[in-house]
Amino acid sequence: MQKGVDEVRPDNDKRIYLVDDSSEVVYLKNVVDDPDIQVGVHTYYHDDQKDPRDFVKNNVLYHFPGAGDHIKIGSYCSIASGVKFMCAICHHDPGSLSWYPFGWLNAHWDSLDFERDFSWGHRGQGIEVGNDVWIGREVIIMPGVTIGDGAAIGTRSIVTHDVPPYTVVGGAPARFIKKRFDDATIEALLALKWWELPEEEINVLLPSLVHGDLKGVLQRKAIYEAAKNALH
Repeated sequence: MQKGVDEVRPDNDKRIYLVDDSSEVVYLKNVVDDPDIQVGVHTYYHDDQKDPRDFVKNNVLYHFPGAGDHIKIGSYCSIASGVKFMCAICHHDPGSLSWYPFGWLNAHWDSLDFERDFSWGHRGQGIEVGNDVWIGREVIIMPGVTIGDGAAIGTRSIVTHDVPPYTVVGGAPARFIKKRFDDATIEALLALKWWELPEEEINVLLPSLVHGDLKGVLQRKAIYEAAKNALH
């Protein structure tokens, strides 16, 4: 797959690929054009099997216009190859005596009325992924799930329930493995919301952020803000 000249721009707000010599990793926000799917800044998707630009086609399943489904993915998320987001229509009606979707196939079964007899199951139940979330390879995320900021989802997990912030889960169905940090650190990170800061400020915090130094992050932030305030 070759990158077109107009597909890689110096402006990161519109740039498609993260790395100039690789077509496997894309800024997800810039390849998703669907009113029901919202993606934050710097979130990337890596696909080593298919064109990552076809994320909506290949990774958002059972997504039909008018069904009321929505997907929200935060900023600075890392999404591995083959992750699937399941929209609500994938569910069959538990109130029926049969799993077969007769109402959906009402053109054949003319005794049924589509609106009256076909249950859309969990219609309108969206999926929400927080910020700075790491989703491992071939994870399946079911309708109605919320994944908190800073969480991590293990490879090939099936996420059927909400995942708290800064929690690691894995398995089928996904279960709690551990918290990433102690409660005080988690509380401080959720209050900091570094992913909402201007890129200039994030750049100042990075030497401490990437080395797990919360105290250093807060010190750098205080120095940055003091210097900025001194200019006004």
